[in-house]
Amino acid sequence: MADSGAMKKLAAVLMLLLALVPQAALAQSILRDAETEALLADMSKPLIVAAGLNPKDVQVVLVGDSSINAFVAGGQIVFVNSGTLQAADSANEVQGVIAHELGHVVGGHVPLADRGYKPALGIQILSLLIGIAAAAAGSGEGAAGAIAAGQQAALGKYLAFSRDQEASADAAGARFLNGAGITGKGYLSFFTKLTALEYRYGISRKDSFLLDHPVSSDRIANLTDTLKTNPAWGKPLDGNLEERFRRVKAKLAGYADDAEVTLRKYPPTDQSLYAHYARAYAYHKSGYPEKADEETQALITAAPHDPYFLEIRGQILLESGQPLAALAPLREASQATNAPLILTTFGHALIATENQANFAEAEKVLRLAVARDQDNPFAWYQLGVVYERKGDTARALLATAERATLTGDLRTAATAARGALAGLPPNSTDWIRAQDIALTTQNQLQDAKGQR
Repeated sequence: MADSGAMKKLAAVLMLLLALVPQAALAQSILRDAETEALLADMSKPLIVAAGLNPKDVQVVLVGDSSINAFVAGGQIVFVNSGTLQAADSANEVQGVIAHELGHVVGGHVPLADRGYKPALGIQILSLLIGIAAAAAGSGEGAAGAIAAGQQAALGKYLAFSRDQEASADAAGARFLNGAGITGKGYLSFFTKLTALEYRYGISRKDSFLLDHPVSSDRIANLTDTLKTNPAWGKPLDGNLEERFRRVKAKLAGYADDAEVTLRKYPPTDQSLYAHYARAYAYHKSGYPEKADEETQALITAAPHDPYFLEIRGQILLESGQPLAALAPLREASQATNAPLILTTFGHALIATENQANFAEAEKVLRLAVARDQDNPFAWYQLGVVYERKGDTARALLATAERATLTGDLRTAATAARGALAGLPPNSTDWIRAQDIALTTQNQLQDAKGQR
């Protein structure tokens, strides 16, 4: 019979695994930011190529979750928690995390997970360790007693299976880093951080049979020779990526942390660009528009044509009720990047001026935004507003159908698509799109009804 402490840990692991369903993983908020998305794309592209995948088919998505985690949950999408970026000291460390997740994609681990093992395979460190430690410290007899021998055996098989996949992804990540000519120093240093967390929560090699991943010290030992003997090991870090990472990390702190936390980390005495960036977001979300404006002015003074500094200035002006003043910085940022998210904010500002003379430009900008990123519900909403203001009801309904499809509102999507069909020229591009949405959503509604 296992001792009480081991049983408590086993109970905690089982409860955690039962909680890790796809809906829970994907229910986390997705953080959209043009600068961050551009950085993640540039950081991951050489790794994706080294993995034998097409960069156009792979996405790296930022999840609004403060825990240290990354996972894949189907297809070729890598989800990275915001907490992972905050814990990392370099872009190179995050590249190691992404390389590991690409190992799951290339290894075909996601389809295996879909067959009942685990929906989201990934690093999954901090949440797992905290769950184990909390159970080990508490009174877990009741939970442990509920685990039958068969459940223990099934869990043991699952954990061994998962550890094999994690080890395989570790090795693949090292190959991808070496193949891309990127040093693996960040890969090992991030695992060193995880080793410290394991030590903090009392996890050691003797507990490895209770984990769904190898102990981090073993992971370091297994990877060190592969990475250190490769010529890429001695390569310097990419200075451009590292600078961009520091900016994004500061921006993320300003956005995600409580304002007082941000201001402790980046006090007003800190006059670096990173500090101005973080405080601009912190002040803005706390309702101090004048202070936020001062911080953006400092950014613009330092780099007058930086598109992302212009973007934040325009965003703050727009959300502070000054859409007309927001137009110039947002127009320049849009022209410099053609980033769909910035285009959407610019289109929103043009509409918010309530000047009909700006509606034609708003339509052009928003049509470009949805052409470059069809999965942005807010862009479709704004485009629908433009069409409605112009009196183009059919295309306003089509935009509503597009937005409702993305948000999962199938009834609205079906109704709006049918309404659009009635007003659009038959067999036109928009008419065909409306027909596709109407047929698809109607089929989905019928399938959902039949499953009740």
